[in-house]
Amino acid sequence: MPSSEADPTRCQLIGRDNGAGLSRDMALLADALRHNGSEVTLSALAHRGRLAEWLTRRRLAGSVPAFDVNLMLERIRPEFAAAAHRNVLVPNPEYFRPQDRAALAQMDAVWVKTRHAEALFAALGARTHYIGFSSPDRHLSDVPRQASFFHGPGRSGNKGTAALLALWATHPAWPTLTVVWRRKHIEHGALPDNVRLIREHLDDASYRRLQNEHRFHLCPSQTEGYGHYLAEAMSCGAVVLTLDAAPMNELVTPARGVLVPAQASGQQDLATLYRFADTDMAAAIERCIAMDASEAERLGQAARTWYEANRDAFPARLHEAMCAIERT
Repeated sequence: MPSSEADPTRCQLIGRDNGAGLSRDMALLADALRHNGSEVTLSALAHRGRLAEWLTRRRLAGSVPAFDVNLMLERIRPEFAAAAHRNVLVPNPEYFRPQDRAALAQMDAVWVKTRHAEALFAALGARTHYIGFSSPDRHLSDVPRQASFFHGPGRSGNKGTAALLALWATHPAWPTLTVVWRRKHIEHGALPDNVRLIREHLDDASYRRLQNEHRFHLCPSQTEGYGHYLAEAMSCGAVVLTLDAAPMNELVTPARGVLVPAQASGQQDLATLYRFADTDMAAAIERCIAMDASEAERLGQAARTWYEANRDAFPARLHEAMCAIERT
């Protein structure tokens, strides 16, 4: 394994190219690794299939490893293990399937995005290293901020969207809630006049402007692998409301956002799912409606400060993890 800056580590990033979170994770991780001097090859895969796995195993059988480290995003791909000297999983606990658990012993390390995931994988006997993560900077300084509410779950179904829409329908006097939700095959019923639901695709510039126009971002995730839509909202300097449960409350704290009491509601693979009580969420929203501009500015600035520090430290955390795996 290389151990000096003059002999950079050769990394292969392996993950499904889903055009959403995983694709973004691969790009962000590749950028940070290259920043550290690593040579990075992206192996963006389609849906998993037995034929593709068999062909990969056959291609790699008996070959000399072409990479120093395989980084497998979200799922363990044992068929690629022979391609590198070391194999590392970068998981999302809510998508850690039984077949991944069965293959966990083949991983030399698990690089985790949250302290919550660190505890989960350490309990399984994995050698863990906390790297955290980062998200794109979405801040625009020239967009006027409005004291209104935004919710951007993308295509996800575990961001508490349906519960928010139902709650808003019972409060016709609340300010307008703008929701960008592109999830297909969802029936939401009639919407109240104070909800603007955008189902069509928005270009990135339009979506980014919406992120910055709204002072309050509602992000009541049931669970998160990291929490990109929380971190993006924080990068905008918004006041972020999320559930007071791990790992969401690792990113958002009372010093830089608004936490809503959470109730466990189920399990998704390794992750616990959470929900909110309508009375608790309504109280948090009423607090935001009554919040003066100075408090909102203070919370938003604290969120922005956290985002910048976390973003700037991400490459260093990756470097530490890479040094640790090189010593094994």
